[in-house]
Amino acid sequence: MNGSEPLSQLKLIPYAEFLKQGRLVAFPTETVYGLGASAWNPEAVAQIFAVKGRPNDNPLIVHVNSIDMVKEFAETIPPRARLLMQKFWPGPLTLIFKKKAGVLDAITAGLETVAIRMPDHPTALSLIELTGALVAPSANKSGRPSPTKASHVTEDFGSSIPVIDGGECQLGLESTVLDITVNPPLILRPGYISAAQIHHHCGFIPQEHNESKSENATEAPKSPGMKYSHYAPKARVYWLYDVDMGDSSDRRGFFSAGKNDLIITHTPKGAENIKAGRKRIHYHGDYARMARELYDWFRKADHDNHTGIGIEAFPKDIESISSGEPAGALINRISKAAGVR
Repeated sequence: MNGSEPLSQLKLIPYAEFLKQGRLVAFPTETVYGLGASAWNPEAVAQIFAVKGRPNDNPLIVHVNSIDMVKEFAETIPPRARLLMQKFWPGPLTLIFKKKAGVLDAITAGLETVAIRMPDHPTALSLIELTGALVAPSANKSGRPSPTKASHVTEDFGSSIPVIDGGECQLGLESTVLDITVNPPLILRPGYISAAQIHHHCGFIPQEHNESKSENATEAPKSPGMKYSHYAPKARVYWLYDVDMGDSSDRRGFFSAGKNDLIITHTPKGAENIKAGRKRIHYHGDYARMARELYDWFRKADHDNHTGIGIEAFPKDIESISSGEPAGALINRISKAAGVR
């Protein structure tokens, strides 16, 4: 369970009342801050799309605090889903089910499926206990870096959105999204819960989504984070390689990094290659901390007027990184921010 202390039920009541009245409220989860609305209020759900500037064909994730609440939205809960929930809930795993009749089309982008997760944050779970299920995309303007601090939410929305301040999010990257309506199940968005972990705990190997085959598809995506540009600061994000690749403006050698760029490295070789005088952040292989701080650095780079953010490329053999580390999710989010598939 997330180590932060939950707000008392008494302190959450005013926020719960806002939500029941159809207002939006930002609240902390273990991944990022969510922009919450009642999952049964069509006007409130419509506000999310309007306030964020979110495309209507980008589905939302329903946040619950019990299996009984899942039954309000899912047509059935297959045995495989129950096993996944037993092993990984509450936690950063979103499951895609066949939806039940009556689920708002705005939540599912008109699809016959619905995405559901149980956040691993005491404040989020207590709030849902008071309000019922909430839809909660990241509490940022669409396309911007997701918020991992309450101040990030205020940066994007000012005082127009009430924010429950739960401190810094523990994980910092959005949940893994797993489609269990197909066989084998398919990871649509990578996160902390990896294919290797699912295999280890549940005995089956999910496939991983091939983004290059569907990025330009005209149909609505089944999961957030698939179809549109995401996570990007104003500073241009690019990958740093050992040598100047020469094939893209978003792939540079270490020594061609801009003088006014923020440089992020994570291996000893990467740290050695950066010229002196540049703003450098080195993670020494601590990918959990890198994930937790990534979006915050994206925002700080803009505050400090950096023109670019160069990030050291990951080893080709990702299996060399512990399966408990969010390497795949980091690659996905950084590539999205850089506009590289």
